[in-house]
Amino acid sequence: MRAFADDGVNVITVRAFNHTGPRQPPAFVAPSMARQIALAENGMTEPVIRVGNLDAQRDFTDVRDVVRAYVAITELGTTGQIYNVGSGVGHTIQSVLDALLSRARVEVRIETDPERLRPRETSALVADTSRLHHQTGWQPQISFDSMLDGLLEYWRAEIQGSK
Repeated sequence: MRAFADDGVNVITVRAFNHTGPRQPPAFVAPSMARQIALAENGMTEPVIRVGNLDAQRDFTDVRDVVRAYVAITELGTTGQIYNVGSGVGHTIQSVLDALLSRARVEVRIETDPERLRPRETSALVADTSRLHHQTGWQPQISFDSMLDGLLEYWRAEIQGSK
């Protein structure tokens, strides 16, 4: 923002909240769980999902919607403004896990992995996207369920292809 204020540089700031979808690496929570399910379905690991804090609430948006938001911001955004990009809806990590487990083709048990627990974790992060919506008309088009379907199908194909 200093570059805009001091030098007149055309700057727009974007705060992207959690986004996921096909091809996201398993270092992130949703693809990690989807990958673990796909591995278990293919008999490549025991049917266990190792998780961290399931109570944290996050705003998940499909990456394709996030890209659409970036385009809308570049076309219709205002220089010097800050735009939050997210769905505006919070989901606990538990709800993401439950949704993925409901799609699993095998029975999977859950284990807490101390390595996945963070000593200081924000309990809830949900975007206020009102500025983005009012100035650009953008809103997510891909539902939470469709986003998770795409993520799990991607990992199923990846795991099957690696056999």
